[in-house]
Amino acid sequence: MPSRPSDLSAALADFLAERHLASLTTLRADGSPHVVPVGFSYDHAAGVVRIITFDGCQKVANARRGGRAAVSQVDGGRWVTLEGVIRATTDPGDVAAAVAGYATRYQQPKERPDRVALVITVDRMLASRSLLGA
Repeated sequence: MPSRPSDLSAALADFLAERHLASLTTLRADGSPHVVPVGFSYDHAAGVVRIITFDGCQKVANARRGGRAAVSQVDGGRWVTLEGVIRATTDPGDVAAAVAGYATRYQQPKERPDRVALVITVDRMLASRSLLGA
């Protein structure tokens, strides 16, 4: 069931704050999907998903080419997928926001000099009916 990112029910906001891992899907250069488990945070006010990672990994290479990506979180019958344009950044402000989001949802990550933030500007949201408040 499609929804606009601005349509965030209380149930969905709660689900996005619970401690769950998700799958990130990006596209390789040949167009095939690259799917990996990730921790992420969703900033509803900014309309972005943030993921912390490190330079040199496949998801960063895929994000640097631009294009679209999706993060999907599932817990039993509850699920949400957040889709949008992805970018990789080493901008200190973007990285700090991604680290802060991760620390709030999971735990404080270890320091890494090669930290990269993946940022997805969410323009489509799909979720189980119970989370959409429908």
